[in-house]
Amino acid sequence: MIRFLARRLAGSAVVFLLVSMLTFALIWLVPGDPTTVLLEASATPEQVERLRGALGLDKPLPLQMLDWYRRVLSGDLGRSILLNRSVTEALLERLPVTLSIAAIALSLAVLLGVAAGILAALFHNRWPDQLVMVVALFGLSVPDFWLGLLFILVFALGLGWFPTGGFSPIEQGALDWARSIALPALALALTQMGFVARMARASMLDVLSQDFVRTADAKGLSRRYIVLRHGLPNALVPVLTVIGIIAGALLGGTVVIEQVFSIPGVGRLVIGAILSRDFPVIQGGLLFLAAVYLVVNLIVDILYAAVDPRVRLE
Repeated sequence: MIRFLARRLAGSAVVFLLVSMLTFALIWLVPGDPTTVLLEASATPEQVERLRGALGLDKPLPLQMLDWYRRVLSGDLGRSILLNRSVTEALLERLPVTLSIAAIALSLAVLLGVAAGILAALFHNRWPDQLVMVVALFGLSVPDFWLGLLFILVFALGLGWFPTGGFSPIEQGALDWARSIALPALALALTQMGFVARMARASMLDVLSQDFVRTADAKGLSRRYIVLRHGLPNALVPVLTVIGIIAGALLGGTVVIEQVFSIPGVGRLVIGAILSRDFPVIQGGLLFLAAVYLVVNLIVDILYAAVDPRVRLE
């Protein structure tokens, strides 16, 4: 198990390094820089160069990258050009908002998807199976931002059950907090629930066709006992492998869904930084999201190895 963890940690470190390099390179390939936002159009070339020098943008790109890595290794993601505050502080302030939405969306996608997939497998080729597959296909086909707009139109503006946007901290009341993140979390979850449902259905059908299930059935065990005791634990093993993929999709989806619902999370912070060319915030935000994604996948790998010993022996 220790060797398995060491390999996974080494792989995660390499991926993190490549992501950080790619993030830095792509940002500096984008036309324009913060001076176009901070200075007026009538600014003289001397004023532009003076500001570029104050921001450290006049240095060669390799030196800027080395300076950035030096700060990152010391835990400093730099200082926001427009917010005039630490990027780390700005991210940590908004991170709980993004993680709460993504975590609830992931929980809903897994729980509802697994339940729907098992139901479809138990009623294979009958109307419950067909209904689940239609709903799953709908979830896979519809973008989350469209669902978000539809939920606002129906449940916020039409029925008035939920706010149209914004975020209420849990310190101000659990009910208001739940109402503020219910629609964005559900919009994100439904787009991934179909993927989980199809995976759980295929896995359960494969398990139910195995010899040990037929042997348990021949012994006279109840169908409910066979499904819960033998079918479900084995069917959930492949589902674990897709949780990391879903987590990455949900983290990416929060960037868009936070814009739709005007939620002050990391995604909205990064989008605002992109529009204003606030490079330190863009780099720090993308690096932060990549780190969260790698941590989630590492946890999934550990859980998968704990459930299936064959993984540890590969």
